[in-house]
Parts: sequence; C-alpha cells; structure tokens
Amino acid sequence: LRTEERLRLARERREEREKQHAARETQILEKERKAKLQYEKQLEERQRRLKEQKQKEEQRRAAVEEKRKQKIEEEKERHEAAVNRTLERNQRLETRQKRWSWGGSGTSEAESKTASKRSTSTANLKQPEAVVSKQLSSSAALQNPSDRTRRSQLSPLDSSVISRLLTPTQASLARSKSAAALSTD
Repeated sequence: LRTEERLRLARERREEREKQHAARETQILEKERKAKLQYEKQLEERQRRLKEQKQKEEQRRAAVEEKRKQKIEEEKERHEAAVNRTLERNQRLETRQKRWSWGGSGTSEAESKTASKRSTSTANLKQPEAVVSKQLSSSAALQNPSDRTRRSQLSPLDSSVISRLLTPTQASLARSKSAAALSTD
C-alpha cells in the first residue's frame, strides 16, 4: 500500500509539474505573441510618422518653391513696370524736346504764339548775341573730355536726349543775356 501511495503521489507531483510547465510555456508564448504584436504596432507607427513627416517636408518644399516663383514673378513685373516707366518718360522727354527745341517741328499755332511772346521778351534785352555765344562756347570748353567719351558709349536715344538737354534753350539764352546786361551795368 505504501508503495502504491508513493507512486500515486509521485504521479500527481509529476502531473502537477507538467501542468505548471505547460502553463509557463503558454505564458511565455503569450508574452512572445504580445511582444511581437507590440513590435509590429511600433513599426507601423514609425512608418506612418515617417510618411507624414515626408509629406509635410514635400508640402513645405512645394510652398517654398511656390513662394520663390511668386517672388521671381513679382520682381519680373516690377522690372517690366520700371522699364515701361523709363520708356514712357523718355518718349515724353523726346516729344517735349522736339516741341521746344530750335530745330523741332510739329509745333502748333498756340505753341508758336507762346514761343513768339517769349522771343519778344528776349529781344528787348540790350546785350548783343556775341556775349552770350562767347559764354556758351567757354562753358562748352569746360566740359570734361571723359564726359564726351562716356556720351559716345550711350545708346542713340540716350545720346540724343543728352545732347538736347545740353543744347541751350531760349529761356537760358534770355537769362544769360539779362545776366550779361546786369554785369555791364
């Protein structure tokens, strides 16, 4: 009886150990399964974050590129507007110079009347033309030769505008005559 009892107890202990071992084995397998799921979840989350970060970076790059294009376009428009303004100003100057220059044509009757009024006021001055022409030639001689070379490098339009600006007008001649008349008095 005692041996049977011992064998039974040994069998029960063995069965109990096997149950515990099986329970431990299932716990380990469950832990491994959970760890694997956790790792896969973290991996998916990391990939999702990387994808989002990449999209944000692409959007930021696209926004920067768009802003750069807009800036270039605005600069281009500003430059074109400045060029147009300069051209318009030059055309206005050219027409004004043609209108008021000595050799210019296309003056209307009203303009010629006002010009004749101006010329009668200058004709009343006492000093002769010679004094004025002497002053003009001396001022032309004082011009820097480097200015002349610089002027020769200009475009035809610019050089014509500059030459017209340097040509004395009737008003400047009248001022010179009156100054000469005052200095002799």
